[in-house]
Amino acid sequence: MKLELRDYPRIAIFVGLIAALGLLPAVYIFPGVPVTAQTLGVMLAGAVLGSYRGTLAVFIFEVLVLAGLPLLAGGRGGAAAFVGPTAGYLIGWLIGSWVIGLVIAALPKVPLVISSVLAFILGGIVAIYIPGILWFAYVNKFPVLAVAQGNLPFLVGDAAKIVISVIVVVALKAAYPKALTK
Repeated sequence: MKLELRDYPRIAIFVGLIAALGLLPAVYIFPGVPVTAQTLGVMLAGAVLGSYRGTLAVFIFEVLVLAGLPLLAGGRGGAAAFVGPTAGYLIGWLIGSWVIGLVIAALPKVPLVISSVLAFILGGIVAIYIPGILWFAYVNKFPVLAVAQGNLPFLVGDAAKIVISVIVVVALKAAYPKALTK
């Protein structure tokens, strides 16, 4: 897919949004894995920019983290973030933004509220949790089922992020219909 000139600043805005959401304090419910607001930015990137551009925004953000910029919640950054216990969730961010964009694009005749809720559940929870849980279990040598059960409290925060994301996407579409990229 070829990027247009207008895509570059839009992608940069979402890279910045994901980074800015990392400034909000992380909450640790499960040892080693923080609840952060950054997944809200990942979800919005996929919904607003579409699968390709949204994933590109997340990828650029993660390259900056890999380069050592302390952009993850709590000021974390560097290669250690990609081999530590939360690395699977970072991979999940890429998959999640892609899935969100695909689901919304695949359901153009479905009301945006419904398609975005479905997209945010599949991309913002399922696609992020699966690699996150698998990697966390592997690194810590825990049973996958135990890690999955330990992730259940995170659903409360993710449900709140879904509600916020739906409100933002629907309001953005109402205010400026061309804002959502196909």
